[in-house]
Amino acid sequence: MPAPERTSLEQIVTAGRELLESEGPARLTMQAVAARVGVRAPSLYKRVRDRDSLLALVAGATIEDLVGRLDEAEASVAGLARTFRSFAHERPEGFRLMMAASTDGEALARASAPVLRIAEELVGSDDALEAARLVTAWATGFITMELAGAFRLHGDLERAFEFGLERISSTLSRRP
Repeated sequence: MPAPERTSLEQIVTAGRELLESEGPARLTMQAVAARVGVRAPSLYKRVRDRDSLLALVAGATIEDLVGRLDEAEASVAGLARTFRSFAHERPEGFRLMMAASTDGEALARASAPVLRIAEELVGSDDALEAARLVTAWATGFITMELAGAFRLHGDLERAFEFGLERISSTLSRRP
């Protein structure tokens, strides 16, 4: 009779995401995840090949979480950017991981779909990809700098974010 399953892949990934946020990427280890789900580390290897695979699974789950939030966001550049920023503030380590990890191209395409739809509505299909990249690059750069504490000239970051959103949104809304 086979031994009973003591943990699932979903539990492992959830534990990995929790550890990533509470302890940081250096502490996201197979041993730490095993302890969190109540098994010994060798048991994890039945489900996850190695730490790199664990990181990829955690990044993938983080992207899927973001996709769900973006799908429910207000259908505008501002709505998507605000949702993206809120997500990054709730899950800063996951945000960093999904930006740094080599992730599944299909997951990235699902995360890009809402901004591509809005961009196409604003600028047309010929320029949608470029517009989506502009919005994504600006929002990602702003959020990354904000999370890193790189804005050192003081001022109101909320106002700065909204200023950027308004300028990008109004520019994209004007068709040539």
